[in-house]
Amino acid sequence: MHDVLDDVARWYESGDRFAMATVVSTWRSAPRQPGAAMLVSGAGEAVGSVSGGCVEAAVYELGQDVMVAGSPVLQRYGVSDDDAFAVGLTCGGVLDVFVEQVDTTTFPDLPAVVESVRRHEPVAVATVIDGPGRVGGHLVVWPETASGTLGSKHLDAAVTDDVRGMLDHGTTGTLRIGPDGERRQDELSVFVQSFAPAPRMLVFGAIDFAAAVARVGKFLGFRVTVCDARPVFATSRRFPEADEVVVEWPHRYLENTTVDARTVICVLTHDPKFDVPLLEAALRTEAAYIGAMGSRRTHEDRLARLREHGVDEESLARIAAPIGLDIGARTPEETAISIAAEIVAHRWGGSGERLAAIDGPIHR
Repeated sequence: MHDVLDDVARWYESGDRFAMATVVSTWRSAPRQPGAAMLVSGAGEAVGSVSGGCVEAAVYELGQDVMVAGSPVLQRYGVSDDDAFAVGLTCGGVLDVFVEQVDTTTFPDLPAVVESVRRHEPVAVATVIDGPGRVGGHLVVWPETASGTLGSKHLDAAVTDDVRGMLDHGTTGTLRIGPDGERRQDELSVFVQSFAPAPRMLVFGAIDFAAAVARVGKFLGFRVTVCDARPVFATSRRFPEADEVVVEWPHRYLENTTVDARTVICVLTHDPKFDVPLLEAALRTEAAYIGAMGSRRTHEDRLARLREHGVDEESLARIAAPIGLDIGARTPEETAISIAAEIVAHRWGGSGERLAAIDGPIHR
């Protein structure tokens, strides 16, 4: 919906009802990603795209039908590479499109969503798209509040919990859940569209461990930057999973880039000439997590140097070092899992203990 947000707001504010078609799932080489949208007005105007032109005509007709019938429809386009041309997807991809009528009665919280997006405030819209429930129902979720309903309090609570995790990573996708929020069931399909940039992972030190950390960071949904002052090591070829590779002194880069309360910083250089100014700069940010690689002796030396620079004990306590959880990691890949586990535990308040050894709820 982000790509047609201004049109959505304009049509909604004018009081016109319209159909909104949203890509909710894709397979193979589908041309648009989940969240792409196309609008069809009651007057016959169309804006946006769900497939780059492949099936827009069919979706346009379906949008008009939905406005007549008033009931939302989940439609699949594309079958196989051999016959994709016949159904309109010349690329051979497959996509599911959810088409619903939008007006003040079907989506009363839409203006609040538009306002949050325009203010760059994180917000997500959860919509029931299939199953034995209130198909077309919307639940709008912010980090601290929620509005609307998908049909029941238990369902709303369960979905809100999952959506906040997705929103934290700026993830858009489909949840499978029971009709009353049952975790072990999957009859209900709920499409979640997140309007939030992915959180950043800043990895300093272009070493082999950094390549593994970059891979796991992407898997967790972070936008990953690898930074090192040495151009021979900081190359895109060595770090293909990173969103960007920067050649710069780490502390200089950190002082001139965006860091917010969702950013995680992994200091893997374990070299005092890099570590000390970098950590000093990192501790001046609101980063969610600051971890530093190295032995306990190395870290004690870092702490002494940082104290000499006037860093107080409360700030020093923010540094997770040696970085990662104790899982017996040896290889770069195992170490990356250890670091990722600590980041996840830090975010959600996990203990890092084996679940089999503790009592209480699994999900907090």
